[in-house]
Amino acid sequence: MAVVTEEQVREALGSVNDPEIKRPITELGMVDGITVGDTEITVRLLLTVSGCPLKDTLNRDITAAVGTVAPEHTVVVDMGVMTDEQRKSMQTMLRGGTAEKQVPFAQAGSLTKVFAIASGKGGVGKSTVTVNLAVAMANRGLKVGIIDADIYGHSIPDMLGVGDERPTQVEDMIMPVPVKGMKVISIGMLKPRKDQVVAWRGPMLDRALLQMLSDVYWGDLDVLLLDLPPGTGDVAISLGQHLPNAEVLVVTTPQPAAAQVAERAGTMASMMHQRVVGVVENMSYLQIPGGDRMEIFGTGGAAKVAETLTARFGYDVPMLGQIPLDEQLRAGGDSGDPIIDTAPDSEAAKILQGIADQLSGRSRGLAGMQLGLAPAGRL
Repeated sequence: MAVVTEEQVREALGSVNDPEIKRPITELGMVDGITVGDTEITVRLLLTVSGCPLKDTLNRDITAAVGTVAPEHTVVVDMGVMTDEQRKSMQTMLRGGTAEKQVPFAQAGSLTKVFAIASGKGGVGKSTVTVNLAVAMANRGLKVGIIDADIYGHSIPDMLGVGDERPTQVEDMIMPVPVKGMKVISIGMLKPRKDQVVAWRGPMLDRALLQMLSDVYWGDLDVLLLDLPPGTGDVAISLGQHLPNAEVLVVTTPQPAAAQVAERAGTMASMMHQRVVGVVENMSYLQIPGGDRMEIFGTGGAAKVAETLTARFGYDVPMLGQIPLDEQLRAGGDSGDPIIDTAPDSEAAKILQGIADQLSGRSRGLAGMQLGLAPAGRL
């Protein structure tokens, strides 16, 4: 039997990531010890919390990794739990050496593109658009996070099939729920019971949003999408305060009543010094057999919103796409299987993918954004 050293085993374990934190277990301080015997190798692993739901995944990954350098040895994973001090040390390391909470996406060095998906009124399919744009971006290889900031009407978890999942908590740090290669958090995941009603006013709504931004360990993201509640209320104001660099995508339907209210959502973003990157029209038309289109909700809503906001702001606010009515789009939201995955060749999926590519492929401009500069006075 070939001689295996502890250093070889530790190096192999460096390829094993914690399933939730997505960082090597050796870097996180989870490997407490390695014992190499003649026929057996024991890895002492410290879980972040007792009863970790992904310990079987860790056991499997560790066994496979050690097997690459010691194929003839039996691998034993001895699991323990981190002490409070060890968890705090890991938490500080994950926060870049600082123990205090901060919103990582608001820092000057953040490279994460932040898009807030807004609408003037409910029922226009804002959450459906958010979920499918997120999956479309993730399918392109981007690291994507979703915050379901619709505190009262949170629906993102169910639309992704994780409505019954609960995040793991390490001290006061929350691990987002992994799904479809993305990271997701929702107030619905933080409630004791799924059927519990959220009846909060301004200060509590602000605290909930801040918790999902600063208490959750997001790691390195390329894109963060926030599904906002409809209208121009407390959450939209809080978002402008905590994430002034966020860019806003307005979702509407074609009819004038929805379009007029959507203009207000865009104007609200501008008032908070956020750039409006575009308008998406949902439920634009129904494709009828034979090739004709039935425009059930009228026409021109999004084009009118884009035209009005462009004139109002002084920079281009384009209409990024018109999504047709599609039974598969609706069904995907109910089943937790977005149309981007289940029917990628459908017209709705192609348009959604095109919108996602436009958003993720653009660089952040300065037009419409607050630079934090003030006159220094006259000489």
